Amino acid sequence: MDGDLGDFLRSRRARIQPADVGLTAYGRRRVPGLRREEVAQLAGVSVDYYIRLEQGRGSSVSDAVLDSVARALRLDETERAYLRTVARPRQPSRDRARTRAAETVRPGLRLLLDSIDRAPAFIFGRRMDVLAWNALADALNGFSALAPEDRNIPRQVFLSAPERDCYPEWETVAAETVAYLRLDAARFPADAELAALVGELSVKSAPFRRLWANHEVAEKSHGTKRINHPLVGELILPYETLTLPADPDHLMVVYTPTPGSPSADRLALLASWSAPTASNHLRPGGG
Repeated sequence: MDGDLGDFLRSRRARIQPADVGLTAYGRRRVPGLRREEVAQLAGVSVDYYIRLEQGRGSSVSDAVLDSVARALRLDETERAYLRTVARPRQPSRDRARTRAAETVRPGLRLLLDSIDRAPAFIFGRRMDVLAWNALADALNGFSALAPEDRNIPRQVFLSAPERDCYPEWETVAAETVAYLRLDAARFPADAELAALVGELSVKSAPFRRLWANHEVAEKSHGTKRINHPLVGELILPYETLTLPADPDHLMVVYTPTPGSPSADRLALLASWSAPTASNHLRPGGG
């Protein structure tokens, strides 16, 4: 999206103080953190070159320069990858701009989901649209009761009051959701539906606007979620996010409750109460 590179670089240098990198602060500072001249000095590039990069005019920038800027700004691995992506965005003609209707989950993956009968599991694609799920994930999250356009994780987190109530650590969930959506926006700059989603959430949700402006980026590889379920109470659920090599736009999330824990027992109780009578989640398109 327009301005992402400059916004990202400004946000990263704003969090570093000169003393943090061995520089002496001088003069009156109108903005927090490092000046552009200081970043250029640390990265070993000219001030003019760095300014052009921050203005989005460095499309031919080399990996070596990007690595030097990343070191100067103390970026982690995810931030380094994001920097490379937004510095050299792929051309729209190369971007497979899928619509929600066009995103399908292979039958083999649907069977794999069904084979996971003791843990909630679901697959999401671009824009964090939920595309398919197993019975226990449906019992936990109620995917089948939602309209297809509402089976979207950011929309549920920021625009659904019941969804917000179910997360005791809602601020953490919200921040992680936005940080991953940022990565998606960088990977697919020509995705009009993604841009529309960001626009909708920016208009309707002040917390989303605040978090989006922070320009944090993070993968959702693993972690733990606390969920207050209306039927079985609090669940503490570690999760793993699995990449699908044959379907690079899709990720599978599997909750992995600790065996013998209260959460595992409550999840088993939920499974017994909501044993499926029909394969609603196997319909084409995810429900």
